[in-house]
Amino acid sequence: MNKKPHVQRKRHVAKAITWRLIGTLDTWLISWVLLTYIGEVSFFTVKFSKEVADKATYAATYIATLELISKTVLYYFHERVWYNISWAKQEQQIRHIIKTISWRLIGALDTILLVFIVFYFMFSTTEGASTVALSMFSIEIITKMFLYYFHERVWFISNFGVIKNKD
Repeated sequence: MNKKPHVQRKRHVAKAITWRLIGTLDTWLISWVLLTYIGEVSFFTVKFSKEVADKATYAATYIATLELISKTVLYYFHERVWYNISWAKQEQQIRHIIKTISWRLIGALDTILLVFIVFYFMFSTTEGASTVALSMFSIEIITKMFLYYFHERVWFISNFGVIKNKD
């Protein structure tokens, strides 16, 4: 009988932390670039004031910090749910691809919400937030899927927090 190995919660916590560090750095960089340079790019219809560009570092840091908290919690629960789903074998790459897509959808919704929250509290308006949020979504859908997929593959190779069955 080929039983699934027991995965300790510390593995899911460690995966959540390592992914969050990678994902937060990616979000910070993307949001900083967008907030700093979006008004200078001609295909965007929103022109940000100098105030927004000057506060880009702070806004990017707030978005990334809030994301660090919210997505660490969301990722932990995402890991627990996927651990309990047994329709695809653990070693199948398709499972990692589908898991990547499901996480990206959750992550995208969280990022979009956080952009609007930060815009409202920093600039007392949400004007321009939709442009930044949709731009971030468009960029992150690519960067984070690649980063997450490789993160999943590295953790698949790792035995940290895995207790294999002794047959």
